Amino acid sequence: MVTILDTTKDAPKRVRHPEKAHRPDTEIKRKPEWIRVKAPTSKGYLDTRKIVKDNNLVTVCEEAGCPNIGECWDKKHATFMIMGEICTRACAFCNVITGRPNALDSEEPANVARAVAEMGLNHVVITSVDRDDLADGGAQHFVEVIRAIRAATPATTIEILTPDFLRKPGALETVVAAKPDVFNHNLETVPSNYLTVRPGARYFHSIRLLQRVKELDPTMFTKSGIMVGLGETRNEVLQLMDDLRVADVDFLTIGQYLQPTRKHHEVMDFVTPEQFKSYETTAYSKGFLMVSASPLTRSSHHAGDDFARLRAARDAKMAMAAG
Repeated sequence: MVTILDTTKDAPKRVRHPEKAHRPDTEIKRKPEWIRVKAPTSKGYLDTRKIVKDNNLVTVCEEAGCPNIGECWDKKHATFMIMGEICTRACAFCNVITGRPNALDSEEPANVARAVAEMGLNHVVITSVDRDDLADGGAQHFVEVIRAIRAATPATTIEILTPDFLRKPGALETVVAAKPDVFNHNLETVPSNYLTVRPGARYFHSIRLLQRVKELDPTMFTKSGIMVGLGETRNEVLQLMDDLRVADVDFLTIGQYLQPTRKHHEVMDFVTPEQFKSYETTAYSKGFLMVSASPLTRSSHHAGDDFARLRAARDAKMAMAAG
């Protein structure tokens, strides 16, 4: 028996979101003037892109289609997404590929550390896909990346943006013990939206995760972010702020949800800059040390500058308490 393979035809393109393929298309609303950005073309952007590709790295900037990629990469700021580009969750808002992930790359910690050194970063953000297929959810891999960066560039401050480690006992404790400077875990949206927007996650588990970080290490900065424009009400956002403050979270980011494709969750509303300013003012009144709220805010946007302000805000608060 002979098997003939036709190599003259291109292999069928992998469906990026197989779980969304049969969903009805939703309307993509025209973006208002305040949220449009230019396509990236600068030399700084191209230089950063080359460093990322040369080190065989994945960035959430590319995978999630971040609107700030041109601005950030021009300044050699990038958020590295570890553990591959395939996620085991299927959130309705996210453009990261869904499916069965590949094995972990043992060279990735060294590659990330090398890129951080080449880019001369004072502050780096490390995030990941969800890895529900791994016994520890990828916690040890986070630790190895943190250690590699510490060894290569000791002065670089490290911010991690983690998955929820749902049903992964001991994973959180493993990561916190590695002593990142900022522990970020995004709530993404208000609890009433979880069933449709973030079905694989649990709102109160995420709140408890952030609270537990402070219990394990009270000196560690904690951070969380949400998107608006997903059908939430203002009162729901204010209640979420209160929940985060009960968990002693230091830093809150709020940004506009932007729909990646017609198969993703529809944008229910474009929140105005004035509404974002109101959210920021309210969040500060509730006791957050740092708040970033604007249409183009993303959890790692201006992360280095924001970390410096966050640290200064805590120092000022402690000085006031002591005086």
